Amino acid sequence: MVTVDSAALGQILDSVDLRIGVARRVALTAGGRLPLAPGSATLVYIADGSVHGHPPLGSACRLDVDRASQVVAVDAQPTSSTLVAGDAFLTLGRTPVALEADLATDLVVVDLEFSDSASMIAAVLPDPITVMSFDALEPAAAALAGSMGPTDPPSWPERQGDPVICRMMAKTVLLSVIRAWAANGCAPEGWPSVSKDPFLDRVVEAIHEQPGREWTVERLASVGAMSRSVFAERFRSAIGRSPADYVTEVRIDAAKRMLAVGRSVSETSRELGYASDEGFSRAFRRRTGMTPSAWRATQLTAVPA
Repeated sequence: MVTVDSAALGQILDSVDLRIGVARRVALTAGGRLPLAPGSATLVYIADGSVHGHPPLGSACRLDVDRASQVVAVDAQPTSSTLVAGDAFLTLGRTPVALEADLATDLVVVDLEFSDSASMIAAVLPDPITVMSFDALEPAAAALAGSMGPTDPPSWPERQGDPVICRMMAKTVLLSVIRAWAANGCAPEGWPSVSKDPFLDRVVEAIHEQPGREWTVERLASVGAMSRSVFAERFRSAIGRSPADYVTEVRIDAAKRMLAVGRSVSETSRELGYASDEGFSRAFRRRTGMTPSAWRATQLTAVPA
């Protein structure tokens, strides 16, 4: 069984940020199907009943728990086992999947959209991830998942701040699924690695640790022990964007977290290495479509009364 370093796991979990996390309840009759379109990340919790997949739900690793002894068993082979109440399933949308109910089934389906700088999570996770007996491994998160999704029709009106609360709930359940998968022996040797290149991983880690540093291509290349030209090409090939673009994404994601807890625009701008508030505001608006002050206001007021 591969053991994941707790610090590395914590770093990956901390990097996960959702732009959208919308939950819905889906009731399927026996034989009913729920298609999950490619290109979209989706988390499914089986609240009641059972489903199987088309194609079969396979993964490089599946977790199961003996509910009596609480012993975790790891199956390293792909399998088409049916998912039952208490199981969780995460797909990043690399291939189309349809879930078919074996009997009357109640699903909690969470549509996910990651923030720009959190896209690194997709590079280090297999697709799909199946965690059987999720309710035994992560009982609090499973209880939260089981309570998500509006009734049909809703039994209460939408309240101020509901989208924010839903996103927070979705993130909690998602992190618990990833933790259950990684902490119980499913992660491959060397996980997590963003780029499969230890020198580039060192660069990515440095950017996340110090987003406000004056990162030039030359300085980043030196962290990765490469020449400027070799580094720029390898970084773009492995990460899918230029070093400068990646630094900006990490900074804007950090800015969102800082503004959301009440930090001022000027303070955030200075801490993230921008020469002026105007330059920071332009960069933030290009990425989010909003000014930092407007985004901060929406976060600080989107709390239920």
